[in-house]
Amino acid sequence: MSRVYTCTMNLAIDLFIETEQMLASKVNRTLSDDVQANGKGVNVSFIMKQLGISTTAIGFAGGFTGRFIADTLVSKDIGEQFVEVDGLTRINVFTKVNAEHKEFKLVNRGPLVSETAQEELLGQIRNFAEGDYLVVSGSLPRGVKPEILTEISKIGQEKGLQLIFDVSHPTVLESLTYRPYLLKPNEEELANWFGKESLSLTEIVECAKELVNKGAQNILVSLGGAGAVAVNSALEVFECNAPQGEVVNTACAGDTLLATFLTGLIRQEAITAVLPRSVAAGSSTAFRSGLTDFSDVELLQKQIKCHQI
Repeated sequence: MSRVYTCTMNLAIDLFIETEQMLASKVNRTLSDDVQANGKGVNVSFIMKQLGISTTAIGFAGGFTGRFIADTLVSKDIGEQFVEVDGLTRINVFTKVNAEHKEFKLVNRGPLVSETAQEELLGQIRNFAEGDYLVVSGSLPRGVKPEILTEISKIGQEKGLQLIFDVSHPTVLESLTYRPYLLKPNEEELANWFGKESLSLTEIVECAKELVNKGAQNILVSLGGAGAVAVNSALEVFECNAPQGEVVNTACAGDTLLATFLTGLIRQEAITAVLPRSVAAGSSTAFRSGLTDFSDVELLQKQIKCHQI
């Protein structure tokens, strides 16, 4: 049976804070706080675990913050094989200021990753078995050049891996030569890849089809509050809206969307069933401070209409 691996090269602990106001040079008391093990691939592992798919998380982890993430995964019966690096895995801060109805995001750089650690990670990937799934998500840490994405793509093709990218850097487009299983850009990333400031729905579909024509097997475009678009290898296009709700935190919604969608693909479910469920799950995460527990996903899905275009 194929295994699923999630790769997060720039792990993070996310600190979520809620405060009534944020005043300069003043002590601002918080109303609530929450500390969560995070990183885009880690989130995919958490969601897929809830959906009954076992994964193993890989990437680079440093210091006590890296150990916190590893321990959290293990506590949820999720495997981890992180490469240890010097320094500390980063801590990001997301602050919701109620008086202004705004969310402030402070994202740190993360540790400097050596070439030795990078080679160790690539060595792990070379040992994966044919048919295994590898989800590569998130930003690159200091010391890691974008070309590592191309190297991972080459290894993926050589080993017969099902490679999934949720990476904003345009170097990921070089992976198209190696026929990745799935790319998941958001609307802004897709526009940047094609040198545009913004895209209409028609243009989103055209760009997604072009990515398939150049080698991608599947494309999933997250549109935030507008829903999502999916294109498969047969150039069939599916679109759905998003449900209504109060947005609390958008940081992990795309990871939830991807994890739920990939789970459906692995189980060979119809996209018309998988896409609305995935959007509902992503929205559920956006409507709370942490990842969805799927308790409201069925209800949210009733607001969603999916159709082929």
